[in-house]
Amino acid sequence: MFNWDEVLNYAKNGNTKPEQRIEKTEEEWRSVLTDESFRVTRQHGTEMPNSSDMCSLFEDGIYACICCDTLLFDASEKFESGTGWPSFTQPITDNVINYIADTSHGMTRVETTCSTCDAHLGHVFPDGPQPSGLRFCMNAVALSKVTD
Repeated sequence: MFNWDEVLNYAKNGNTKPEQRIEKTEEEWRSVLTDESFRVTRQHGTEMPNSSDMCSLFEDGIYACICCDTLLFDASEKFESGTGWPSFTQPITDNVINYIADTSHGMTRVETTCSTCDAHLGHVFPDGPQPSGLRFCMNAVALSKVTD
């Protein structure tokens, strides 16, 4: 099970290699994303809390990156965090998320990006439920729900 020490190790020493890489120009990303998804994923923005009903959806399935369709989270790892953003305890595999130390906004935290396309997804914190203790706090506009 992935834990906070491993997150910090990746953020400090580098991430695992993804299965593939997808790179597009800014113009290409703009042509396939909504304005809000582009702002969040390509410009490292944050959506308003409670702006998506994805927070309250707890159905079976998989969540993928909105930009490149890389499978990121299983719905069985989703939980109600009370933060206003969809939250998960674990990624599907350890190589689908990149961890980047983020010292913006006067605090230290760990940014999460899609390892396939570098889309900004959100942040991970060490205040989630056990046994992992992780809270992957994701922007809903950075994710798409994939049916089984």
